[in-house]
Amino acid sequence: MVLPIEGMTCASCVNRIERFLTRADGVVSASVNLATERATVRVDPNVAGRAELTAAVQAAGYEVRQPPAPATDWVATGLAAELDADAVAKDAELADLRRRAIVSLVIAAGIMALMFWPARPMGMEATNLLVLVPATFVQFWAGGRILRAAWKAARHGDATMDTLVTIGTLAAWAYSTVITIWPSIVMAAGLEPETYFDSSTLIVGLVLLGRWLEARAKRQTAGAIRALIRLQPRTARVVRGRDEVDVPVEQVEVGDLVRVRPGEPMPVDGIVTEGTSGVDQSMLTGEAMPVERTVGDEVIGGTRNGRGTVVVRATRIGSETVLASIVRMVEDAQGSKAPIEALADRISAVFVPVVLVLAAVTFGVWLVIGPAPSFTLGLVAAITVLIIACPCAMGLATPTAVMVGTGRAAQAGILIRGGDVLERAGQVDVVAFDKTGTLTAGRPAVTRVAPAEGVDEATLLELAAAAERGSEHPLAGAIIARAREDELGFSVATDFEALPGQGIRAVVGAHAVTVGNRGLIGATVAAGDLEVVATDAAAAGQTAVFVAADGRLLGLLLIADPVKPEAAPAVRDLAAGGTEVWLITGDSSGTAAGVARALGIPPDRVLAEVLPGEKADRVRALQASGRVVAMVGDGINDAPALAQADLGIAIGTGADVAIEASDVTLVGGDPRLVASAIALSGRTMRVIRENLAWAFGYNLVLIPVAMGVLYPFIGLTLNPVLAAAAMAFSSVSVVLNSLRLRRVDVRVG
Repeated sequence: MVLPIEGMTCASCVNRIERFLTRADGVVSASVNLATERATVRVDPNVAGRAELTAAVQAAGYEVRQPPAPATDWVATGLAAELDADAVAKDAELADLRRRAIVSLVIAAGIMALMFWPARPMGMEATNLLVLVPATFVQFWAGGRILRAAWKAARHGDATMDTLVTIGTLAAWAYSTVITIWPSIVMAAGLEPETYFDSSTLIVGLVLLGRWLEARAKRQTAGAIRALIRLQPRTARVVRGRDEVDVPVEQVEVGDLVRVRPGEPMPVDGIVTEGTSGVDQSMLTGEAMPVERTVGDEVIGGTRNGRGTVVVRATRIGSETVLASIVRMVEDAQGSKAPIEALADRISAVFVPVVLVLAAVTFGVWLVIGPAPSFTLGLVAAITVLIIACPCAMGLATPTAVMVGTGRAAQAGILIRGGDVLERAGQVDVVAFDKTGTLTAGRPAVTRVAPAEGVDEATLLELAAAAERGSEHPLAGAIIARAREDELGFSVATDFEALPGQGIRAVVGAHAVTVGNRGLIGATVAAGDLEVVATDAAAAGQTAVFVAADGRLLGLLLIADPVKPEAAPAVRDLAAGGTEVWLITGDSSGTAAGVARALGIPPDRVLAEVLPGEKADRVRALQASGRVVAMVGDGINDAPALAQADLGIAIGTGADVAIEASDVTLVGGDPRLVASAIALSGRTMRVIRENLAWAFGYNLVLIPVAMGVLYPFIGLTLNPVLAAAAMAFSSVSVVLNSLRLRRVDVRVG
């Protein structure tokens, strides 16, 4: 369950909400993302629901934004409506922050001009009385949202970034107010009644300005999901008999015929039943060039039709479409945490209390051993410590980079499940590819029928195709398709038996038929002269399927699965990046060697004739040698290997079970995106490390400076106003650094 949270300002807020949620009955785990302002909660629905989770968030001192009205479909209302509601709420918040920041800064500028104007027509006492009212207005109106958040945290025994700002600005305002009303307190000591109204108002203004800039930048990090949702059209032109009717897309049903005219987006996933056109899939798959789609081809909702008109039969609608799945996966990924974030979480959990202690220590030390006026200097130093500390930067360092990185990947057709996957992907040094459907087109075809002496082609094809009708293997499909071209293969088969990685056995009429590899057939019959044909075929990258009946070899069927044109560049790109490429396939050694040779994969990195259950073992063996292994596959038999690998990468055109077992899905099936995914992950992790280095370094360096450690040596102290500006810049800089990932070119073609 995902809960939109209101009122978070820093990493301390995140930790507090997570603590309260995880303590709630029925909650398995809770992860709160400061950048998305959402809590992702795994909960037992039999124990707790939204009401109980909302109560836990409220107990922590925060609010859960109410969901939109119940939806019938994710496109029309659902997630799209939730994001629209988020956008409206955040627009209002941005407008409020901007208004309060501008008013604060204008008043602060006026106060500073009046207090430091050389030709000021009045004394300091009168000036203080004049600026007391506007300074108080800024403190409690403009800074009211900060004060309220700090009060909520205090009521629950917690301290946040708002606590630091509140204590710092209230201390400056309260001290100044006392001096303004009772100036004799300092004048008796021979000092001028100097106040800090300029500092308190300017600090409030700069903090609000920083939060406005931060909120604007954070909103840009969620642009990928909005861009994906905008791909879904609101209406569809449904063909009903002789009529065509425009209806809301949520009213389209599976099986409906939908006409898509030139330039229109596909409203649903479906199969083309009429027409031919080029389809622009770049937003979903990263393919730069339009892909031709004709009768029988699948199209994805959200892709844009080219110049032709096509009629599509809907196969998936609403929340079942590829686009909806992509949006859900991206949203889940953006709400996740990378393991590297654990350090920031541990530090931010104690950060604010430690800063409060350091501010108190700073005031005490200045008061005891500082120069005159020690009280004033100590107060200013303590305020500066409170203001300059920035847990926001630590809280935003990782989630903003994960959001932008996963969003950018999704726009290129790379679906990354979460921050932990990003971290692992950047460490991969070995990529193992399956062959069929991954490096090859996955549409094998019979290129030659080679009968044994005394056997005709029709008999060979008839028995082989009839026996294979019970098989789902791609090679079986190629044999059946070739037989049906010749109107063969319709005999009834019984006693069908599939032998994984070897072939099949069945009884066709009165014949016991065996179709499979040399190992299966060789146990009962010698290949004879046809072995030369099989050897030559393997050298050319083709697969030789042996067919026998009643212990007699009937002949060979040579099957070729053309290598994808993108496969060789994919291997080159990975090798150029220092990644080892391996080929793991159940095909024969000769065929595997031919494909590897065509792609530039070294012979010693080819593992052939690997049974489906053994692929995971081969991956495990590579891992045992100290490698970080990514496995790329598309079939059901690849799922165990994908799950075993450090990084499972599924071709999006493949089996659902393979996609479910993977960490990364390549929507368009282009193997070149493997290198893109690894490169983008590396860039994202580099940005995260830069953000964390900046966030930690900023606090480690500037908090001691604010305390005054340099004062005994070079007489340097920090002004609270400069501290406020530095604190705002720290948060914004982390978000802006993450936004650089939006410019990373990860598309192919």
